[in-house]
Amino acid sequence: MAAPAEDSAKGVRIDKWLWAARFYKTRTLARQMIEGGKVDYNGARAKPSRSVEVGAVIRLLQGNERREVTVLALSSVRGPAKEAQLLYAETPESLERRAKLQAMRAMEKQLALPPRPDSRPNKKERRALIKLKQDNMY
Repeated sequence: MAAPAEDSAKGVRIDKWLWAARFYKTRTLARQMIEGGKVDYNGARAKPSRSVEVGAVIRLLQGNERREVTVLALSSVRGPAKEAQLLYAETPESLERRAKLQAMRAMEKQLALPPRPDSRPNKKERRALIKLKQDNMY
């Protein structure tokens, strides 16, 4: 991705960079996450106007996952996802942690009880369910 000359000279605001790197869908959302303390820049809490530098380590919350990335390039322009991935590299510890969490979620899915019974309730069971629901309504 061709970064404008002004980006490399002055740096890019962290909210713009997070948006350009496609971590958040809008700059407003990126700003809210930064202001909410969900983004750390080199181990310290960041402000939306903070300038990003190449080589910096950014920890951020994306959905329910905590990611840690190293800045490889600067850009204030949101481009295609393939080009946005060239702006950063995720640390090996972060990748390992996310893989463990994904494996745990997969195990939880396997161990979870089915949401529905195997068969429909018969007439007697249906009446009991209706009575139970009516008794608990009031």
